[in-house]
Amino acid sequence: MHPNEKVIHDFYTAFAKLDADGMAKCYHPDAQFTDPAFPLLKGTEVMGMWRMLVSRAKDFSLTHNAVSADDQGGRAHWEAKYTFSKTGRPVHNRIDAMFAFKDGLIIRHIDRFSFWRWAAQALGPVGLVAGWFPPLKWAVRKQARTGLDQFMDRQR
Repeated sequence: MHPNEKVIHDFYTAFAKLDADGMAKCYHPDAQFTDPAFPLLKGTEVMGMWRMLVSRAKDFSLTHNAVSADDQGGRAHWEAKYTFSKTGRPVHNRIDAMFAFKDGLIIRHIDRFSFWRWAAQALGPVGLVAGWFPPLKWAVRKQARTGLDQFMDRQR
């Protein structure tokens, strides 16, 4: 197994256990993260987001597969099942991840998933009808960013 592939496995194994410290060990201090809810996080924001999500996780389970990596980058598929805290609705999110590495750690992490599918599950009828509509995505991003900022302020 390539060392970068092991880093990906270690990350998702820690995530499945809701072990934020184990997840943090896989990231470079200058890491960047992008997904539909958090379009660009840098450095401490990346682990702040994971720590926030892990601390709020309810009815959480995670599986990962299709992991591959080499010196340049890596990929994985992962699926998370959880209860969305704001609505109490169950979510089964299917995510494809891409990674870049520096010094044996994740320097860039991009998660891709269907925002519409996620919104339909997490937000119910509103998400189903408006999940494709950019203003809903912008509102979710703003809420996510505000939640992250508040969480990180409390951690200081």
